[in-house]
This record gives sequence, C-alpha cells and structure tokens, in this order.
Amino acid sequence: MKLPAFAATALAVTALLAIPTAASGAPSARAAGAPAGGARAVPKVNMEATVKAAQIDPRRADDTLTPGAKASVLLVERALRDRNLLDARWVDGYFGTSTIAAYAKYQRSLGYTGLDANGLPGKTSLTKLGTGRFKVTRAIGPGERVSTRGVVLNTRTRDMLAEAERLLDRRLVLEQGSYNPGGDPTSAGTHDGGGAVDISVRGMNAAARTAVARELRRVGFAAWVRSPAQGDWPWHVHAVAISDTDLSSPAQHQVGDYYLGLNGLANRGPDDGPKVTIRTWEEYRRR
Repeated sequence: MKLPAFAATALAVTALLAIPTAASGAPSARAAGAPAGGARAVPKVNMEATVKAAQIDPRRADDTLTPGAKASVLLVERALRDRNLLDARWVDGYFGTSTIAAYAKYQRSLGYTGLDANGLPGKTSLTKLGTGRFKVTRAIGPGERVSTRGVVLNTRTRDMLAEAERLLDRRLVLEQGSYNPGGDPTSAGTHDGGGAVDISVRGMNAAARTAVARELRRVGFAAWVRSPAQGDWPWHVHAVAISDTDLSSPAQHQVGDYYLGLNGLANRGPDDGPKVTIRTWEEYRRR
C-alpha cells in the first residue's frame, strides 16, 4: 500500500533520529572509553617501581631500564624537566645519577635537608611533584623512628625483622641499628640513614649464619654474612631494607648492587650470599 506523502516524510525523520551518534564518525567520549564528562585520565606513578629504579639504575654499567618502572620514571623526569631541574636529554625512563641529583635538588627546593633530600622519591615530595600531572600509587614509607633492643630503627625495618625472626624461629641480637651517623667508621655510612642493621652471629655455625641471611633476604633485605677477612669487623650479618626511602646514599648503592648480583662491598665482587627471589617488603607481603 502506498503511504500518503506526509506519512512517508514522518517515517523518514523518525529513522534519522534513531541512528546512533557514533555512526556519524564522531563517537561520544564515553563510547571512546574516556571518563564521563570528557575529563582526561590522570596518569599514575607507581612509587614502588620508581624507588626501586632509583636504587638500581645508578649502579648499572649500562642503560638497561628497571623492569616495570619506565612509564613512572618518565612521568617523574618530565616533571623535573619542566621545573628546569633535569636536562631534557636525561628524560629517558632511566633513574640514573642525573635524575637522582635532580630529584635531590627538587627536595631541597621544598626545604628538605639530610635524609629527606637523598634523591629517593618520598611519598610527600612525589605527591607534590605530581600535582596536576600524575597520581601516586603503591605509596611506601619507612614509618616512625622507634627505639628497640638498644638501637634505633623505623617501624618498617622493625616489622621486617620480626617476620624474619618468625621464619627463623629465633630472636636476633642487633649490634647496630639505623640513623647512626658516624657511629661505626667501618660501616662507610650505610647506617647513617634508615633501613640498615648489623646482627650478631656469635655462637652460630656457618649454616646458621647463612640461614639468618637467607630469611632476611626473603622478607626484603639485601643481606650478607660479613667475615673478618673482608674488613675490620667481627663475623656478623649486615642487612639493608630494600626501598626504605630513608636510606643513606651508601646504603642505596648496596641495594642496587644486590639487585645486580654483587656483594655490597667496595670491591663490588660477586654476591656471596644465599640465592633467593629478590623481593621488597611490600612484594613479600603480597606474595
């Protein structure tokens, strides 16, 4: 049956109105996967990955990037560049010595000194750097300083030690703690900041000493059995909490060397400790 002219026109208009907007070649923001209202998605900086790169990359002999850190490091480097703290040629996803120096300069610009300006991104400074640029995820921190067993530690290190003791089923005797600048000249500054401990192995045989180092490594320390043959010290276990943002520069270097299979000493010899999967404290807790 042939429709009247006015009815045919009405049907044509209705059909046109029913065609989805996306068919015009201009999809809506929601259809394209953008946030509601067309707002730009805020990029994210994974703090755990960034801090890990800041410990490892300065110790590398090449420009290999730390796995999983490139995108976050690039965001940090671009922010430092835009503050005229980092030359554009170093915006490469590699948190090397130039980026460490730039970040330390940024920390000082915020009024930080000492350990708070050590070049390792801390939660507060990283959040400020990201204002209007990126959001910080996987935030980490050393916690408060506490006195325990005659030494000073931060709560993160204390909790790590407690877990290692649980795994060992023995209480450890601490010979030296953290935040002890100049306390032991043979330590070469590793105990000046947080995260560093020396553990007595008096009365332990070789197997027991190795077991202590192994469980410390398992919960997130870079740990080695130290012998008198290596330096002017007695037998002990030296341990540095990986990714403690209060680490002194020498302790940062030891962590980086640990990841690279080295012994944490000045000679940068091969790692002589027990082999375990390297994890941070946070990674250990998520396993």
